[in-house]
This record gives sequence, structure tokens and C-alpha cells, in this order.
Amino acid sequence: MYAITIREPGEPDVLEWTEQPDPSPGPGEVLVKVAAAGVNRADLLQRRGFYPPPEGASEILGLECSGTIAELGEGVTGWTVGDQVCALLSGGGYAEQVAVPAAQVLPVPSGVDLVEAAGLPEVTCTVWSNVVMEAGLREGRFLLVHGGSGGIGTCAIQVATALGARVAATAGSPETLQLCRELGADPAISYRDEDFVEVVKGLGGADVILDNMGASYLDRNISALAPDGHLAVIGMQGGRKAELDMGKMLVKRARMSTLALRSRPVEGHNGKAAIVTDVRQRLWPLVEEGKVRPIVHDRIPMREAARAHSALDAGGVRGKILLTVD
Repeated sequence: MYAITIREPGEPDVLEWTEQPDPSPGPGEVLVKVAAAGVNRADLLQRRGFYPPPEGASEILGLECSGTIAELGEGVTGWTVGDQVCALLSGGGYAEQVAVPAAQVLPVPSGVDLVEAAGLPEVTCTVWSNVVMEAGLREGRFLLVHGGSGGIGTCAIQVATALGARVAATAGSPETLQLCRELGADPAISYRDEDFVEVVKGLGGADVILDNMGASYLDRNISALAPDGHLAVIGMQGGRKAELDMGKMLVKRARMSTLALRSRPVEGHNGKAAIVTDVRQRLWPLVEEGKVRPIVHDRIPMREAARAHSALDAGGVRGKILLTVD
């Protein structure tokens, strides 16, 4: 098979389309012939040498894909060769084939084409596990989403709206703010021209905040929480270290969680299998009803992955970039 490999840590031009050994499914795994893979910010970090894959995972980039099951490993039930699927991966998606635990595979939802389905597994599992399973978002609650126009953000806005929650989102440009509004955010807050803390506090405070910034937003996020609110941190675009005022958290009875998805085990408490199962049972019906859909910024041939990384590095991407296999 061919796959995207990293010549050395660096800028997008270190990505190369090279011939690699064909993977084969182990016990409990399926082999997927890849139609497309989603591009995530974690891929950019790995390309630069800052986010190595978990032990035993493929060194090839790619945390989600879609395609067709080509082979079943020993002991796999519930799937057949030829099934159209999408999958949550620990690595290996930027390739023509990938072996993945069957417990991390999802059917392509009705109404979603095979390529666009590649943009669902990572974002839906991240949003659902953090916002719903951990933070308990439900009807009548108020969610604040940072980075509302990105892959995670566009999914989170739609999930919250579909659940009957109110949602606010931050974004930077008039175009990205308008996208957030179209998906259900009210208000959409310009992080360049407005203070999200004052806006959200004026609405009573957020019951849940989904944050991709980390250190730079920590104190402000706690200020924006409602009593008994929950801060879910999923990224560190604003740094890793910050001073935490425990007094503010105690007064508000606030909670904070940091739940990375890639490093979780397949099975066990908070394992990927449990998340995928819950997503399939409770979120997939919302996708099939059209209430949650993949927002696709662009489709780019996989061999041109460097162009996709450059676009995501530059900013302004709305939703997901997908890499397609010819």
C-alpha cells in the first residue's frame, strides 16, 4: 500500500507519499480499505514531533477514516467484508489500508456519503465523551464552545442544539461567526472584538465549557462558568501551564476535566469501545436525522496531505479537511 510518512519532524513539506508494508488485522481487528481520512490538529503536532502515537499504534498519521471492510481478524463478529464503515483510530488513517479494533468501528450513517463519513469519528467521539458522557450536557443547559468553526466546534454546536441545550460559540472572522450562527450558536462571540466572559456571564454563566485553548483561557473560563459548571479542556493551543485559583472553583463548586481520546485503551472504564458504543446508540440517530452532520471545508487527494496541513496551519478552515484516496 501507499501512505503518508514523515521524513523528519518539521513543516508540511516533510510529508511524503511512500510505499509501506500492507497491514493485516490481528485478533479482534478489521482491515479497512480507506476511502478518506480526516485531518486533525493532533496530526499537525505529530508532524512537528510533539505528539507521538501511543505505544503499539501505527506511526502513520491519521486519527479517523472511512472506507470498506476488506478483511476480518480472528474472533470478529457483527461485521462483514464489504461493509461501509468509519473508524476511530490511534494512528494509520493517512494510508490506503488500516487495521483497527472492531470495537472502534462505526457504520456509515444513512444520509452521509462514504467520504464525508471520514470527518465524523474523531469529532463525534471527542464531543460526546467530553460534553455529554463526562459533563452531562442535556436539554435546558448552556454550553460555551471555543473555536466554534473548527471540526470539533461545528460538531459540538450541532450536538448541543440537537439535545435542546443553548449554545454560544467563539470564533474570529465574520464568516466563521456566521457559520456558528447557522449551526445554532446564539450568541456567536468574536474573540477579537468581544469579551466572552462578560457576554456569557450576562446570560447567567455556562453550565459546560468545551475549551481547546488550555492555559491562556483557564482563569477566564472559570469566571464564565455558572455555579456547578463543568470546564472540559481538550486542547492546549494557548499553552500548557497556568495559575489556578482554587477559591473561584470552590465558590462555584466548579469541576474541570481533561479527557484525551487517543491515549485511552480500547476496552475498560472510559475506553474507546465504550465511547464508540454510546456514540452509535445515542448520537448516530441524530446524524441519520440530519441534526448533526459533518461540515467539510475541502476534499484533497491524500498524496497532497502537505497542502491540507498548510491550510490548517494557516487558519480559517471551517469544519474538516478530508484526504481522499483515489
